[in-house]
Amino acid sequence: MASLARGAASLTRVGLSTSKTPIQLVQRRGLAGAADHHGPPKVDFWKDPMSPSKWKEEHFVIVSLSGWGLLFFGGYKFFTGGKDKKEEELVKASH
Repeated sequence: MASLARGAASLTRVGLSTSKTPIQLVQRRGLAGAADHHGPPKVDFWKDPMSPSKWKEEHFVIVSLSGWGLLFFGGYKFFTGGKDKKEEELVKASH
């Protein structure tokens, strides 16, 4: 409640002072903008595929998850791949 009272008091002071001078808008968020980048610019992973440290964060996540998925799927197919061929041969031989 106290902050509301202070805000209302400051508005009435501004209202009184406007008759003498125009209100000047002051930018209070000097460096808070999203456009301020720090460090080197990030690039798409297909523009510099050998430097993951330069990739955009979302591209790094997509490539990393795809790589892990391929690793697990490849391992699964490698360790269980021989069973599918035997079943196919048994089905062909039974006819």
